[in-house]
Amino acid sequence: MATNRRDFLRSIGTVSMGAAASVASAPATALAAGENASPSPHYGMVIDLRKCIGCQACTVSCIMENDVPEGAFRTHVSVYEIVREGKDPAVAMLPRLCNHCDDPACVPVCPVGATFKQEGTGEVLVDASRCVGCGYCVQACPYDARFINEETQVADKCTFCVHRTSAGLLPACVETCVGGARNFGDLNDPESTVSRLLANNEVAVLRPEMQTHPNVFYIGMDQALAGRVAGEAAYRPPFTQLEEEHA
Repeated sequence: MATNRRDFLRSIGTVSMGAAASVASAPATALAAGENASPSPHYGMVIDLRKCIGCQACTVSCIMENDVPEGAFRTHVSVYEIVREGKDPAVAMLPRLCNHCDDPACVPVCPVGATFKQEGTGEVLVDASRCVGCGYCVQACPYDARFINEETQVADKCTFCVHRTSAGLLPACVETCVGGARNFGDLNDPESTVSRLLANNEVAVLRPEMQTHPNVFYIGMDQALAGRVAGEAAYRPPFTQLEEEHA
């Protein structure tokens, strides 16, 4: 991506930086606090776009938590401008990350079996010790959620912070979301926060036509954004582009 890491971090502001810093200082948040855990958890994320303010706290905390190299992102918030006839321009936020699909397109194309679906909990992960950096998975991902790490030369992506969730913590992006837009938990547990959100709200996924059955769901997503997966943080396409594509 063309965005310079230092310029990007400076542009976010002190609110996001303070939120990201809380990863190290705030008390750990248990995944299943006050909830009955499912015997076989299947993790997913529900993002309430009505609460997302585009502060990029999630982006910064992910970079800090996972040591993401400059010029790359495991998650970020794309910002779009949507114009409809007779209405004022509207700004729409779209947090993006790996969708940890039930039928991921990235897994079958890996020639060495480095990309795999985590048994039981469902995360899509990369075994860096096996990855040869061919980039097949990067090209196959319908969500533009993968990249070749320039430092390790292997495929990289969001892992739902598996190193944190396996210890009973929330992913860094969820813990630092200042608006409470990101929600993570067990989709198999009907009493979990994510299950209740799915049951009580109309939700959408990105690129449903790909039939990958993603485990990242959006509340309040404008239909003009359903196919939008390209772009970087704070990307703004031409005013009429989205309307023309989804007319």
